[in-house]
Amino acid sequence: MERRALFAGGGARRGRGGQGTGAERGSPRGAGLVLGLCWTAVFFDGLDMFMFGATIPAMLADESLGMEAGQAGVIGSLATFGMLLGALSAGLLTDAVGRRWGIAACCAVFSLASGLCAAAPTAEVFGAGRLVAGLGLGGLLPTAIAMVSESAPERRRNLSIGVLMTGHHAGGIAAALLGISLVSALGWRSIYWVGVVPVLVVVPLALLVLPESPGFLAARGRRGQRREAVGTGKARLGMMGLFRGRRGVTTLLFWFSSFAGLLLVYGVSTWLPALMQAEGHPLGSSLAFLLTVNAGGIVGMLVAGRISDAWGPMRVATLWFLVTALGTFLLGFKAPLPLTYALVFLVGAFLFSAQTMVYAAVAHVFPAQSRATAIGWTTGMGRFGAVFGPGMGGWLFATGHQSWGFAAFALAAVLGTVMLLGVAWTMRRWEGPASAQT
Repeated sequence: MERRALFAGGGARRGRGGQGTGAERGSPRGAGLVLGLCWTAVFFDGLDMFMFGATIPAMLADESLGMEAGQAGVIGSLATFGMLLGALSAGLLTDAVGRRWGIAACCAVFSLASGLCAAAPTAEVFGAGRLVAGLGLGGLLPTAIAMVSESAPERRRNLSIGVLMTGHHAGGIAAALLGISLVSALGWRSIYWVGVVPVLVVVPLALLVLPESPGFLAARGRRGQRREAVGTGKARLGMMGLFRGRRGVTTLLFWFSSFAGLLLVYGVSTWLPALMQAEGHPLGSSLAFLLTVNAGGIVGMLVAGRISDAWGPMRVATLWFLVTALGTFLLGFKAPLPLTYALVFLVGAFLFSAQTMVYAAVAHVFPAQSRATAIGWTTGMGRFGAVFGPGMGGWLFATGHQSWGFAAFALAAVLGTVMLLGVAWTMRRWEGPASAQT
């Protein structure tokens, strides 16, 4: 990849090894189909991911299930662990068999697991279902990002990734709304039956009408033409492609930035109401802040994607992390309620889209042969941050240091900024034959 493609927007990208070659770009109509179907899959991914939190009170009240509060916490961790395994393995799988089959398989896994959860007679069976669901949930996102990145028109690639990620937030909002309406009327099992819809709708459509990624097909063609080179080690795929030559440093820096980003996403999402209440806001307003930050996230995805197509995803992700650090720090100071709502909205707009643009930057850096693997492992390593973020918030409250909560999360955003600046320095320092292959 030419360095200017990473820092100066998608339109500058051309030449060998990148996504900009004509062989790897699909038609606008095909790109729209891919984006629409992948958005639907990611919507159900978000719905399935957040439905557990929306149903915990009703499940704890269901004596026939026999779930206790401690078990609910363990089950939440099982799902997160499953997502970690899914993210790490799905990229390797889809780089081998294709994006279309990867999307269908991941949707089938978490959808069927949702059916198991809906019919679970005990808390133990339900927990097993959530662990399996996590495998599909963790694997779908990097696969869908790789698919959309390789199929979108050159000038709208980053915007397409931003649009894709709005589906995840829309699914989270839908989970909250279904938790309010459907669960109260039909019981907690009803929302998990909704989670079965993807295996009935998305999976058949993916296998029947979803075109395979042009980037994957082009990479497969190149591999077919280079079988002798593969035998001599000149073409290395999968995990080896992430650490070939000097690219290993870039890979590690992306992993740390993803750790910081998902620490922020899950830490702030989990503790924002409690932190705002600790700052003196009433509980009702504190819960409304959670909806506000997610609404900001949806708007931010669209804005960041559009700007990234002009400026480049690395530049946007770095700046967005820096603004997130400032905005999150300012949330620790009491301000008039309208101003606080505006600040929460802006933090959501920058926070969620900063992490998404990290994925977009990874899609720029790595070639099609190892792109899904690179995104999958970047997502997977970020899952450690997803576990650490809520735990860090809990520790702050347990030790009476909740007043430092926003400052602590701001430091995580600073870490993300530093890691991405490290990627930028590495790409500039080592620009040449090695970086030109990315």
